[in-house]
Amino acid sequence: MHIIAIKYYALEYNSILMNIYTKQIDTPLGKMLAGVTDEGICLFDFEYRKMMDNIIKRILNGVDGTIIEDSSHYHFLVLETQMNDYFTGARLDFQLPLHLIGTPFQKQVWEGLQHIPYGETRTYKQQSIFLGNEKAIRAVAGANGENGIAIIIPCHRVIGENGHLTGYGGGLWRKDWLLKHEQKHSGKTNQIALFE
Repeated sequence: MHIIAIKYYALEYNSILMNIYTKQIDTPLGKMLAGVTDEGICLFDFEYRKMMDNIIKRILNGVDGTIIEDSSHYHFLVLETQMNDYFTGARLDFQLPLHLIGTPFQKQVWEGLQHIPYGETRTYKQQSIFLGNEKAIRAVAGANGENGIAIIIPCHRVIGENGHLTGYGGGLWRKDWLLKHEQKHSGKTNQIALFE
């Protein structure tokens, strides 16, 4: 469904400066759509999430390029290997080249998300304080929602002030699964009560 939409969006832009290669990847949480440029991974998200079309538009605008369905790009091999390790619990962090495509503020938020340790969570307020602006909670939450590199940029580790799970593009059941998976493999038990 989204592959067709991707081709349509690619036609909206005339000059091609950078190709984006795409591939579907099966995971325990369902199919994910991966996109890479020569610089790194620019997309890894649940294929049918509601924001997918907007994320694809943003990426295409950011590189002023086109999308090619081609699973042979070398970044895919590294991505799939590390994701398989993650889902088995053997990998607690990623060493992947990322190509963040967004506004400077969005990139700042996404980079901040990568500082939340595996097996831990942060509230939106804590994330805003970490980024140096406690009053930017809504803007930070909005940028979290625009994250198109799920799991690797761990927006699933951000929870509500009361400890409850709040919005997640992949659905709250996936957020719950990811947090419990990370708690199990991190050996940390101090936050498990937040999700039960």
